[in-house]
Amino acid sequence: MRQFFSDLVIAWRNLARNRQRTAVSILTVASGIVAFSLASGFIAWIFVDMRDSTVRSQLGHVQIVRPDYFEKGVADPYRFLLGDGRELFPKLAGLKGVVSVTPRLAFSGLASLGDATVSFIGEGVSPAGERPISARINIDDGRDLKDDNEAAVILGEGLAQSLGAKVGDKIVLLVTTEQGGAGAVETEVVGVFNTTSKEFDDHALRLPIQRARTLMRVEGATAWVMLLDSHLLTQKVIEQLKVILPANAYQLVPWSALADFYNKTVTLFTSQIQVVKVIIGLIIVLSISNTQTMSVLERTTEIGTVLALGQKRSVVMRFFIVEGILIGLLGGLIGISVGWLAAQGISAIGIPMPPAPGMAHGFTGAVLFTPEIAVESVTLAVITTLIASILPAFRASRLNIVDALRYNQ
Repeated sequence: MRQFFSDLVIAWRNLARNRQRTAVSILTVASGIVAFSLASGFIAWIFVDMRDSTVRSQLGHVQIVRPDYFEKGVADPYRFLLGDGRELFPKLAGLKGVVSVTPRLAFSGLASLGDATVSFIGEGVSPAGERPISARINIDDGRDLKDDNEAAVILGEGLAQSLGAKVGDKIVLLVTTEQGGAGAVETEVVGVFNTTSKEFDDHALRLPIQRARTLMRVEGATAWVMLLDSHLLTQKVIEQLKVILPANAYQLVPWSALADFYNKTVTLFTSQIQVVKVIIGLIIVLSISNTQTMSVLERTTEIGTVLALGQKRSVVMRFFIVEGILIGLLGGLIGISVGWLAAQGISAIGIPMPPAPGMAHGFTGAVLFTPEIAVESVTLAVITTLIASILPAFRASRLNIVDALRYNQ
């Protein structure tokens, strides 16, 4: 450790001999780190916002269904009905980290208004239990559902446009019941909503769950949806649920298994940020390598003198490598400091973004600067400057002593 600090002091003194070039090198590294940290922070914010939107508009953190419901339930949902959950819900809600547990009844059919008839995908929900889970469902017009028995419906934005429906209109819902007959009800549109998924908004509507059960002539639900304090608790809560719910009667599905679009987006953007990381790394390597090579040329006679006095070649090589690491460390620290300040400023102003594929509305982005990004940024700076210093340092250590001493003569 003592030797390490001694090497740092010597490296700093050597760097201070040409302050202008050292400053340019540090600023080059810092600029690359600022760019990387801001890009990573923006992508990190997108991941967090998309995850929150996915969980709090459609999926919840955990869905409890009958086994094979998601594979076969769309074609025959009546075979996969759960109970209403009244006996189990207090026990499930009492688990640590659980915010809300609520039933949902999925169904489909036709919605009519005047001459317009459009197919829909419906959800019967319990408004009180659903409210925290659906916090990211935005009511564009009107209001949300109030209670389980209300004669009301809210429509997705796209579905409302297809029907030509607005708040206050009465539409007719037609479905196929469990017995194969037709079920119909006239209900008032009390709200129009949107989510981050245009496809969902184009086909979805929500009814109070008791009205949905009456319409479908069934009892129970197709899924019980749970919201947790954090997505990090998902697997832990699932393990606790396995003790309470028998595996042959219940299937426990985490949100990540249902969020196909989110998972693909994370994979795509993660690959893109790795490409950015490689490009920035190459720029730093080329820049610092050139700086270190110039330093070796300027100090050739000095290196020859050090070697002539009996210093080991490995020590000479170590001096230049430590100088490179010091440049990377200083550049990295400056870079994350400036990056953090820039992230705060950008987030305060917001980044206006157009609608992404699959979305109907634009959004205001931000930059999320996390400790993980800071550590990765500094690591990138140190590793790239280390790599950039190896070849110049090796050349310096392999200089011929006689030729080095006569270099400036």
